[in-house]
Amino acid sequence: MDASSIQVLQRDSGYLRLQLPASLRSVAIGAALESSLKSLPGVQRSTWLTAEGKLAIRFDSAIATHADVARRVKAVLSQQPQSETAEAASEATAAEANPSLGARAEALREKLISAAPARFRPLVDSATTEKAITNFTNDIVVFYLIKTHWDLITKFWLKDPVKYGNAWLTVFYLVFLLVRYRKS
Repeated sequence: MDASSIQVLQRDSGYLRLQLPASLRSVAIGAALESSLKSLPGVQRSTWLTAEGKLAIRFDSAIATHADVARRVKAVLSQQPQSETAEAASEATAAEANPSLGARAEALREKLISAAPARFRPLVDSATTEKAITNFTNDIVVFYLIKTHWDLITKFWLKDPVKYGNAWLTVFYLVFLLVRYRKS
């Protein structure tokens, strides 16, 4: 495998983002890179985006260096058989033609994290997880429903709860679902 065509997109203290060529973009190569990098002392997280061929690695700079990470990436790529390289090239061509929504969302997330100042990156990283975005969206929907129905709640539902029993059951059920989701 030719690892010499790998580009360094971003290099900060404890962070390295690489761009792999189309011939090295496959799910199998990405899985091998991620599992090998996670076993490297000091590496906290590695993220592989197959469609874009981007590899982002967060590590403790007191334990590991950029050179350690680069050596591990080169070692993993040199161990991959040539048949996977041809397969990766065909996968990359198909992925570039139609990137998935998840890949585009992950690429946007990486752009947001890298654009943030260094001291705010952990905050942006935790705020852009799928769970955080889902929680935020659920809260917005709940606040919108309360705002929209506030006049009905105060003028009718509270004055005659039996007549509007179905509305109250709906409210209790939605609150139950929200609380159950938050506990999981």
